[in-house]
Amino acid sequence: MSTGNELHLRLPDQRRMDWFRQNPELGPRLLFFTGGSALRAASRRLAAYTQNSIHVVTPFDSGGSSAPLRQAFGMPAVGDIRNRLMALADPDVEGNDALVSLFAHRLPRTACQERLQAMLDELVQAGHPKIQVLHPAVREVVRRHLQIFRHSIPPGFDLAGACIGNAILCAGCLEQHGDINAAISLYSGLAAVRGIVRPVVRDSCHLGAVLADGQTVIGQHLLTGKQAAQIPSPIRRLFLTSGLDSSTPCFVSADRDLTDLIGQAELICYPMGSFFTSVLANLLPRGVAESIARARCPKVFVPNTFYDPEALGLTLADQVRTLLSFFPARSGGEGGLDFVLLDGCLEHYPGPIDLSAVRSLGVRVARAGLVTPGSAPGIDPERLVQALFSLASSPD
Repeated sequence: MSTGNELHLRLPDQRRMDWFRQNPELGPRLLFFTGGSALRAASRRLAAYTQNSIHVVTPFDSGGSSAPLRQAFGMPAVGDIRNRLMALADPDVEGNDALVSLFAHRLPRTACQERLQAMLDELVQAGHPKIQVLHPAVREVVRRHLQIFRHSIPPGFDLAGACIGNAILCAGCLEQHGDINAAISLYSGLAAVRGIVRPVVRDSCHLGAVLADGQTVIGQHLLTGKQAAQIPSPIRRLFLTSGLDSSTPCFVSADRDLTDLIGQAELICYPMGSFFTSVLANLLPRGVAESIARARCPKVFVPNTFYDPEALGLTLADQVRTLLSFFPARSGGEGGLDFVLLDGCLEHYPGPIDLSAVRSLGVRVARAGLVTPGSAPGIDPERLVQALFSLASSPD
């Protein structure tokens, strides 16, 4: 039901969702600009209803176990890609539970490097418990990639806390002469991934930000408020740079196959997650915003119900305004955002919600029961999927 500039969504009934569950190959092409883990649970639910979702992931992570990989091999970050691939892996395929477990496995953070190298060597062996339980065809590929990784890491490489899934994808990328998409396609097939996962660019770039106080911060890990202190001032401008030691912006373009995927979407979603580093960072490469503006489908922003340190000083209307700033007026374009999707009860959001301010920006408000007693204050992943299916099928 629509009231003025506000849309009260009617969620699909269970019979319709059951139909998609039985026919996931006919599910809608929902495209997400994302990173991190905020969409992991929703991705698992999504995979039950459609094999056609598209996940555009930021490869700009500069902290955690991604840092030594990027430093050693000059490659894009694979952690969020690995996370999304495993979230979309078909749980009914024999051996996939073992592969998901292996990809999530991490070496200890406290053992000495000599012991960590020995543990990595043990994983390469076919008789290792985590390797032995894999499907034979998968086991062969995984062992080969672990061997490549073990022989490629330079002296002094820090294995503390290393994620085995990241190491495997890194080796797959090395085997394919740096083509991360080839490695993704290989493991998408091996894990029967129900959807398409792509980095927004294949280049090795880092994030930089100019804060309201004039300070420039280089590195995704310094912006999220998770691995370092929260930024002291709101982010005013986001940019890409070629390295952590450079504050000079670099300009890269999205591949044609990615912009084609954007054009094929039946709904484009900017989901909950770190507002700048997981969502808006995807809009920085050339060709992305232009492709979104040309896409003739609903475009929806799902704000966080949790506090986001990156959104310091930003109201919901400020976030919408910031997102829209990536889409200057274009002839023939449909723009970058149509809806803000909110829970029917606004009390779960970390700050006040001024719906009139959002509407004044030319964006409609869509409301649905996204937060349930079991998920509060977070968004229920099943309800989110249902709401997006509803928007994709009948946005008016």
